Amino acid sequence: MREKSQLAEAYHKVTDNVAFRPRIGLILGSGLGVFAESLENQLAIPYRDIPHFPQVSIEGHQGNLVFGQVIGKDVVAMQGRVHFYEHGEMASVRFPVRLMHLMGVTNLIVTNACGGLRENQYPGALMLIKDHINFMGTNPLIGPNDDSLGPRFPDMSQPYDASLTNIARSTAKDLNMDLLEGVYCAVSGPYYLSGAELKMLRIAGADTVGMSTVPEVIVANHCGIKVLGISCITDMAIPESLSPLTHHEVIEVAARTRPRFISFIQAIIAKLPTS
Repeated sequence: MREKSQLAEAYHKVTDNVAFRPRIGLILGSGLGVFAESLENQLAIPYRDIPHFPQVSIEGHQGNLVFGQVIGKDVVAMQGRVHFYEHGEMASVRFPVRLMHLMGVTNLIVTNACGGLRENQYPGALMLIKDHINFMGTNPLIGPNDDSLGPRFPDMSQPYDASLTNIARSTAKDLNMDLLEGVYCAVSGPYYLSGAELKMLRIAGADTVGMSTVPEVIVANHCGIKVLGISCITDMAIPESLSPLTHHEVIEVAARTRPRFISFIQAIIAKLPTS
């Protein structure tokens, strides 16, 4: 009940400042937050001004909830995501998604920067997430369940909505853009994995690895939001040829991908239903 009252406070603060109720939401990963700056008629509310909203502290995550339009469609974008490793508990990660649900979001585009585990991948590639593996050691639904938000045991056989993934595929084809597809694996972080760990993930069926996304996707499915997942591969996590990696390098590659990423997301939103 405490979380429910906190969500209500955050909801009233946000809706007092925003006249419309967006049906489309976005969570923007490392270095990809600039997409929010492309919104028309944008209004940015800093996370610090929203009651109980978790704060972000990682480079490349600005910390604003940005409202606006894309080709006339109302959207809300998290310009900077909340990571499990920042707060050490999942309540902070699920809070923004549940707030979006209260605001009326029905379609959620979740993006991330990640490491590629396969030889056919390359830095700067965009990958459609077909499925995921949760190697974080926990999940955001552990604990008492609020039946008004979703069922105790939500089905996760298709966490990424088929109709939305088909829209992404057709959009990439329209743009004559290379779009990879694969399985994203989430680990807790906050460190880049060892060669042996990466080899284990690849054997388990993962195509990319990162430290986010899966918790938000679980929460979105729990409350009935349709999800589209897109990864920006920023580095190669090939166990046999690892080299030292920094977060700054990840941000740099994501920055080079921005123009293509922005065009792709805008074209996808143009095709999304708003009901």
